[in-house]
Amino acid sequence: MPDSRVPRRRRYLVCEPRHFAVQYAINPWMHPDEPVDVLRALDQWQALVDTYRAHGHTVDSVKPVPGLPDMVFAANAAVVVDGRVFGSLFHAPERRPESVPYEAWFKAEGYEVYHPESVCEGEGDLVPAGRWILAGTGFRTTREAHSEVQEHFGTPVISLTLVDPYFYHLDTALFVLDEENIAYYPEAFSPGSREVLARLYPDAVLATREDAMAFGLNSVSDGRHVFISPGATNLAGLLADRGYVPVPVDLSEFQKAGGGIKCCTQEIRETRS
Repeated sequence: MPDSRVPRRRRYLVCEPRHFAVQYAINPWMHPDEPVDVLRALDQWQALVDTYRAHGHTVDSVKPVPGLPDMVFAANAAVVVDGRVFGSLFHAPERRPESVPYEAWFKAEGYEVYHPESVCEGEGDLVPAGRWILAGTGFRTTREAHSEVQEHFGTPVISLTLVDPYFYHLDTALFVLDEENIAYYPEAFSPGSREVLARLYPDAVLATREDAMAFGLNSVSDGRHVFISPGATNLAGLLADRGYVPVPVDLSEFQKAGGGIKCCTQEIRETRS
């Protein structure tokens, strides 16, 4: 395949995992009795930030807050489309305070932040995909929030139902490769949602459960480079066959909390010209 994939420079928002820990269990990955190596997590997170910058992307950071161990998962804090910020209302009470420091950061940067009335967990379940926004439900974000998102952005929202608790957020089961295509794990979705995805993306890259369990679908793409878990070897091969360039980044320490590369990365999409 010719070398035709073109990267686009992105602006990412992250949060240092200084206070990262697994102190409670709100998904099947979390086991509070298993220790977290914070120094290793810090090293892995810094490697991700360095990798983004090495590929020409801008990385901003929110200051971590003690007592908020999941604040490192910046993607859950909001979704930003055309410079407009739709905030979060977390399902778990333990995570709800995270919205406050993220909102403060956005306001300091000059953004207005919309407060959802329904449970909504940012880019965890809301995935901008060119002409529409793909929206997950079933475990966290509600369908009522999908309606709020559509009204706020004026962008069509495609509701998709997740059925496997290991893939509790849409960004654990699907990611956008570019403006036209995605990669996803079909069995994470209800039969009807699988049909919708097959119709919308007939040429999508389909991942195995093994790749999905390795957090291969919790990836970030700039249109050419795909920052991906090194454990998702089959998926990386499929992407390379399609002309993408897999860039392995190990965030295995964060998998103890059910997170990976995308969970740690909020994309700030500025107003289109």
